[in-house]
Amino acid sequence: MDITPAAEEYHRHFFPNTELLREDDPDLAQIIENFAFDEVPNEPGVNDLDDRTRYMAILATLLGAQCLTEFRGIVPAALTAGVTPVEAKEITYQAVAYLGIARVYPFLAALNDVLRERGVKLPLESQSTTTAEDRREKGTQAQVDIFGDGMKDFYKSGPAEKRHINRWLAANCFGDYYTRTGLDLKQREMITFCFIAAQGGCEPQLTAHAAANIRLGNDRAFLISVVSQCLPYIGYPRSLNALRCVDNAAQSAA
Repeated sequence: MDITPAAEEYHRHFFPNTELLREDDPDLAQIIENFAFDEVPNEPGVNDLDDRTRYMAILATLLGAQCLTEFRGIVPAALTAGVTPVEAKEITYQAVAYLGIARVYPFLAALNDVLRERGVKLPLESQSTTTAEDRREKGTQAQVDIFGDGMKDFYKSGPAEKRHINRWLAANCFGDYYTRTGLDLKQREMITFCFIAAQGGCEPQLTAHAAANIRLGNDRAFLISVVSQCLPYIGYPRSLNALRCVDNAAQSAA
């Protein structure tokens, strides 16, 4: 089986300097490239994502799945697709809230290496919009904008011994990250969906964020497209779990 012309064109456009798999494992290269570079992006009905959105989702998926080598290889392709350095940084920064500092730090270092190699001057301009005094309030507003009015008092709800976690969610997860510029709320909810789907084992949270995506306008068809485009990087089990969560969220929203 040969690599298809469409896969070849995709390879040359997004990965012009990558030949290692073809040299050492040509059979696997044919399977992967024909699927990930032709069949998946050209599948009728699920190929509606523009290249920039597709690669934003893929970067978030690779972070969630902890695929550091692939992440470093994909960053140049994402930049070629139109993802800006600020957007790539914001995707990586927001991953801290969902994956933890320890798991994200190596990806930040890899991203910085690629950006420097491409002549991008670091640090980038700050995207922060909050202060220590208003981060909780603005984070709560972001929660309300995403999930609805029921989140207004979420930060002070729950048993006393666990209430600080809900306050941290408002101030840190949403106040420190979602209030930043560089990505809008729809983009931030899409990448959060990808973080959670790719790491697996967090289906209740994934269903909640699928519902939040739908509420913001990232509808069921859009989320199916996102999962479809990320499937080559995380495999079928986690992708099928994500699709089930999307369906559950869509049914609840109906």
